[in-house]
Amino acid sequence: MLKLENIKKTFNPGTVNEKCALQGLSLHLKPGDFATIIGSNGAGKSTMMNAIAGVFYVDEGSITLDGQDITFIPEYKRSRVIGRLFQDPLRGTAPHMTIEENLALAYLRASKGTAPFSRISKKDKEFFREQLSLLHMGLEDRMKNPVGLLSGGQRQALTLLMATMVPPDLLLLDEHTAALDPATADKVLKLTQEIIEKNNTTCLMVTHNMHQALTMGNRTLMMDDGKIVLDVEGEERANMTVNDLLEKFHSKAGKDLDNDRILLSMEK
Repeated sequence: MLKLENIKKTFNPGTVNEKCALQGLSLHLKPGDFATIIGSNGAGKSTMMNAIAGVFYVDEGSITLDGQDITFIPEYKRSRVIGRLFQDPLRGTAPHMTIEENLALAYLRASKGTAPFSRISKKDKEFFREQLSLLHMGLEDRMKNPVGLLSGGQRQALTLLMATMVPPDLLLLDEHTAALDPATADKVLKLTQEIIEKNNTTCLMVTHNMHQALTMGNRTLMMDDGKIVLDVEGEERANMTVNDLLEKFHSKAGKDLDNDRILLSMEK
């Protein structure tokens, strides 16, 4: 479904700021895989996401999605089949446009439509209302309100809906609940899980929470120094504790995981 083959990326090559961010990284995801990703700052998690989304082209290697080589396909074309949420709830929506207008733009992009959003049919608007009602936030009664009036949690839930109402081939979640308060984060995570399970969406989710890394989805990946150093699933993952995960990381990476944010999540 998704195949990353030996991808490499170096930023600022030949300068004092040279940084090798991805070092021959390979990953194969099967249709319906939901893999959580964990690792310290600078491990390459977001860089891998950006490479898949087409924010930049990799220096070496290939990226294949559903049998199509997308290595050099631009980001705007990939966005039709790849949904993405970021840590910042403000990044996924246009604040001065209404909820309805934001949904219309996302719907047209994902469905490869060409008509301006002002010509969205009554049937489409009814579809938006039905989709919003699934969030249980009352947003279906506020479709004419500017998105800028929504809370961070409401905006992130809306962005999740925008990315999935036309089910994407691949969904990328880059710590999409990290900026939310715990109660709101739990609600958005629950919505995330429901939507992914309903559509059997193939998904990659970066998290800093060790428990989420082991309990959400069906695979856990750990990254370090631009590589995937651990990939567990099935019975091995089902029987694994957080301490087991830390020991595995030490064994594979040759060092302890030293990210305070991640280690603090063990106490939750």
